[in-house]
Amino acid sequence: MSRSPASDPPEGNLYDRLSAGFPADRTKPCFLLSDGRAISYGELEAQVGRTAGRLVAEGVQPGDRVALQAEKTPEAIVVYLATLKAGAVFLPLNSAYTRAEVDYFLGDAEPRVFITDPPAYVRDAEGYEPLAAAVPRAASDLASLIYTSGTTGRSKGAMLSHGALATNAVALHAAWGFTGDDVLLHALPVFHVHGLFVALHCALLSGCSMVWLPRFNDAEVLAGLARATVMMGVPTFYTRLLANPAFTREAASHVRVFISGSAPLLPSTFAEFEARTGQRILERYGMSEAVIITTNPLDGDRVPGSVGYPLPGVELRIGGGEETGVIEIRGPSVFGGYWRMPEKTAQEFTADGFFVTGDVGRVDPDGRVWISGRAKDLIISGGYNVYPKEVELVLDELPGVVESAVIGVPHADFGEAVVAVVQGQGDETAMVAEARRQLAAYKVPKRVIFVDELPRNAMGKVQKNLLRERYAGLLA
Repeated sequence: MSRSPASDPPEGNLYDRLSAGFPADRTKPCFLLSDGRAISYGELEAQVGRTAGRLVAEGVQPGDRVALQAEKTPEAIVVYLATLKAGAVFLPLNSAYTRAEVDYFLGDAEPRVFITDPPAYVRDAEGYEPLAAAVPRAASDLASLIYTSGTTGRSKGAMLSHGALATNAVALHAAWGFTGDDVLLHALPVFHVHGLFVALHCALLSGCSMVWLPRFNDAEVLAGLARATVMMGVPTFYTRLLANPAFTREAASHVRVFISGSAPLLPSTFAEFEARTGQRILERYGMSEAVIITTNPLDGDRVPGSVGYPLPGVELRIGGGEETGVIEIRGPSVFGGYWRMPEKTAQEFTADGFFVTGDVGRVDPDGRVWISGRAKDLIISGGYNVYPKEVELVLDELPGVVESAVIGVPHADFGEAVVAVVQGQGDETAMVAEARRQLAAYKVPKRVIFVDELPRNAMGKVQKNLLRERYAGLLA
């Protein structure tokens, strides 16, 4: 696979690149916790050293996978950074995944270590000899596996290298103007590239403090905004803030930039936010396979509906030579392929090394990118990706179901909500309960609709576009 003619990704362990940004004064807070406590950069560094030492002592070798499924805590970040320092590969898993889902990931990735209680793991590492220096890594060496749901129901592990993550982090740090004087409000999950790579890396590279919230909570976010200069969130965060009368222009005045991603930001949300605060949300576009691809400018016009311009080093084109089509990208921050899926990897890259994203869009003459839809039937609910096939595989096994078709319909809070249209009969409550038993909560249908027949084309394929139109107002 050919590389972009842009500069090659930086060599070395990503941990060294991130820790080089730590402040000279290591007593400076890194994590500002909601209970009033703070964890300094010095404490973080010491915990990372000991935890990396424990991983090595337990037999973790360079390239081994270290899996983590846990709630969001500072110790989860310690485990992530320690994994990098030890030269291993970090595998974050959604804390909402069921045992059946986790079993698949563990069987596919075969991690050397699986951690479910990072506070205990980090605490028990205190007796281990700290790892003094990061294990040397090349730019092409694997740093993280990020699993993305597949339309066939089988999740794919996107392989992100030390060089790819470093390239993206450095570009975002510069594009969004991060300095040591910033304070980042971090209410995102850390099993997802948005919270783990985009937000965290920008903060660590600048040596700034983070208001560290376990999850989005109106009262805690509003209190955090009084201390923060940057907020990153999914569109749902902003719709929830706008629904709160306490979110005023004054409440937002301390923040220099609000950044949104992981799902499309509705132009109406953009306009309402500007009317309320006087600020324009900065929208960007990314995916697990390339982290961030484009961004609206920090200094310049942020246009509602547009995701801005490609980051330095990212080549972006529209496949097929048409004005609107599937977006293809190439560059040093693009992933290396899918874990143990060489045939799938080959299918997703063009002969000249461009990754076919599956997103449909266009590029203005001035280079501004617009996303108009998805080539696949991906649902983005509250910033999380839901592939219909994965849900359908569960529903189709239930009594009374002939066939199910899972679609996304507009939802005021989540952007899109999962709805199942079922040919057959059954009990809606029981079906939802069974789906909840087998699937993470965000994948569970909000409604199950029963029909006599599903609309099909001449080839017998279910026409989901017609279902989306028919049920567009279901949850309005």
